[in-house]
Amino acid sequence: MIFSLIVLVILAIGAVALVRSMNTSLVTSGNLAFHHDLVNQGEQAVSAVMTMFKNGTPPLSGITTADNINANYKSTMLPTNSQGVPTVLLGNDVTFGAVGLPANDIFGATPDVVIRYVVDRMCTLTGVASTLDCVQASSEPPGGTGNRNTAVAPPTATVYRLSVRVSGPRNTQAFLQTTFTKPD
Repeated sequence: MIFSLIVLVILAIGAVALVRSMNTSLVTSGNLAFHHDLVNQGEQAVSAVMTMFKNGTPPLSGITTADNINANYKSTMLPTNSQGVPTVLLGNDVTFGAVGLPANDIFGATPDVVIRYVVDRMCTLTGVASTLDCVQASSEPPGGTGNRNTAVAPPTATVYRLSVRVSGPRNTQAFLQTTFTKPD
């Protein structure tokens, strides 16, 4: 009888440990699902910004040589934290107001998902971009440098950085970042 009680206690302890382990796994899976969903919804900002750049539509209207708060656009590189996220995305609406408008936030599939973005030109000075103060992307022909005339430099384009903060349920946040050149 005592042996049966000891086995029953051991089985009960094992059952409690199993339930706790399953709860931990479910919470972790739920958090990963929230994060993955926020990353997917953050792509809306990429689409909106690329359309704005490609079509030259307001609020940017094709002008990239000067700051434009109405378009969440900065013509020079923004300061970042150690992970490379612009610090204006880490602060509140007042901090963000120096670069963009909280009214430009995009709402996700549900009202508790908010997508905030900022675009900065990878230059150290405002005005016309030059190879001296801006990060430039060059386009190489297929096959690398062996297939082109070395006397002619390949075309270059100024690089822009899009940084996105997606805030969701349960204080979940995802940060996305991509670089691009102005589409033709």
